Amino acid sequence: MKASPIENETCKCALPLGQCRRGFRGTLVSVCPLAGKDGYDADELELRLLELGFIEGASVHILHEGPFGRDPIAVRVNDTTVALRRAEAIAILAE
Repeated sequence: MKASPIENETCKCALPLGQCRRGFRGTLVSVCPLAGKDGYDADELELRLLELGFIEGASVHILHEGPFGRDPIAVRVNDTTVALRRAEAIAILAE
């Protein structure tokens, strides 16, 4: 299946939030977990992230990284602060 030109442009500039460092600020582009990745059910993870406010267009800011392996991270999404494992944050694309 070939991606549309719009999807290709989005993927070129968007970064997985789980790979970003403390201080990163951006706008959420999409939530797209991979099935079976790190033992998470993709549909459940996507629903959980959406319920926490990780929706397209939301502003995101990484506030803090854990002391061991930089995990978990504290992320401000709009006006809410949420702690996430980096494995979960990989499913969130931001630019």
